[in-house]
Amino acid sequence: MHSDTASIFIAENISKKFVDGHRPIQALLPVSFQVQPGEIVCLVGPSGSGKSTLLRIMGGLIEPDSGVMWFDGQPHRAPNTAIGFVFQKTNLMPWRTVLQNVLLPIEIQQGKVTAGDRANAEALLATMGLREFEQAYPRQLSGGMNQRVVLARTLIQQPRLLLMDEPFGQLDALTRERLNLELLRLQAAEHISVFMVTHSITEAVLLSDRVFVLSERPGRLIAQIPVPLPRPRTLAMTSTAPFGEIAMQVRALIGEAASASVESS
Repeated sequence: MHSDTASIFIAENISKKFVDGHRPIQALLPVSFQVQPGEIVCLVGPSGSGKSTLLRIMGGLIEPDSGVMWFDGQPHRAPNTAIGFVFQKTNLMPWRTVLQNVLLPIEIQQGKVTAGDRANAEALLATMGLREFEQAYPRQLSGGMNQRVVLARTLIQQPRLLLMDEPFGQLDALTRERLNLELLRLQAAEHISVFMVTHSITEAVLLSDRVFVLSERPGRLIAQIPVPLPRPRTLAMTSTAPFGEIAMQVRALIGEAASASVESS
């Protein structure tokens, strides 16, 4: 039994193997870590190292082969409404308006939408800068705006842990920076824990309290790097020496992981 009851999420010796035809592929070696309440953790590593697999296991979307997990002090294996999931693809319903898309999880869970639910959704969209687009359809919005709709749809369920799989990966650099800052502001206001997969080292350091580094497949957790930069974070920090030192440390670890894989193959 785990001992740290303060952690919102605990993983102990989580591993996963897939079968490609008749050939087993070890995606994840045993991985153990903890996430604290209100903490932002970004997971980086080479492509194919098992980052998305680990995220889906954490969300209860994939069963691990071994290990145990706890969420909010309780054993965890299945999807939980207190865990929100934001994918890279927005998966918005094209025939529903922005407001209807945000209210969809409430509609599914409760079978109806109350006036209070509608007011919450409208307030979230206003927070996202989308007040004037409630009746628009996803096709009428930019990629960044649609990703903000997805965030609002996820946050309306008031999750305590937000899992994010490359949520800004398909956006242009300026939109990505704006949404990074938006995420930081929302996370600080709601005190949500965030565990996010990203390929951007700059994004990882800007957002995180800790950066986790996964090795080449089979993925294992080779580092948990603290990011002791002050909050609130600003884009100006990305050009400072302390920021650059942390980013170089992360980059070197990813490079070592890739080199070790090449040498062992």
